[in-house]
Amino acid sequence: ELLGAEVAMEEAAAALTEATARRALLAAEIAEARRDAAPGLETEVARRLEALAMPDAGFAVSLTSSEPGPDGADHVEFLLAPNPGVPATALGETASGGELSRVMLALLTAVNTGSSAALVFDEIDAGIGGRTASAVGEQLRALSSSRQVLCITHLPQVAAQADRHFSIAKDTSAEPARTTVTALESGAVEAELVRMLGSADDDLAARRHARELRKAVA
Repeated sequence: ELLGAEVAMEEAAAALTEATARRALLAAEIAEARRDAAPGLETEVARRLEALAMPDAGFAVSLTSSEPGPDGADHVEFLLAPNPGVPATALGETASGGELSRVMLALLTAVNTGSSAALVFDEIDAGIGGRTASAVGEQLRALSSSRQVLCITHLPQVAAQADRHFSIAKDTSAEPARTTVTALESGAVEAELVRMLGSADDDLAARRHARELRKAVA
């Protein structure tokens, strides 16, 4: 086993030196590509956040050197300043649930890679309505062309964009409380949209509105 050990050690040391140099070269190429891509990503995400009712939000990409690993030799962090005059801080530390969902949506639509991973959005409609709600729904629908998207929403403008609909109801009279999920067919979808509009079942104007919301994405 020891025969030729010195030669083997020298060969291993040379291979290690070569591999380390190759790793450093690849890490430098990745770092340069990230630095080049960051400004464009910041601009595109900020543009999409404006359409998602966050017009004054600042989005930035922070790149700092780190120990080399499978993803390169950079630590990448997304920073968000939700309001003017507020310094940008790490996304996970400063954003509310609704803001996180909207930033995630803006990021995914900005760099849509066609991944098949399923996405779940909750509270993405917090604090929005009207045309902004429609814009959120449109971006969610665009994402669903390449992957499965699940969205819990209270807004008819968002719900109307979906291909499949489910109603979620909680029964607190039961012991323990029970939540029921029911698949909705086309007629029931329209009735649920009317309810989400805050109208009674026999409100003809609300039914026309619900029908128009569905027709707009048919």
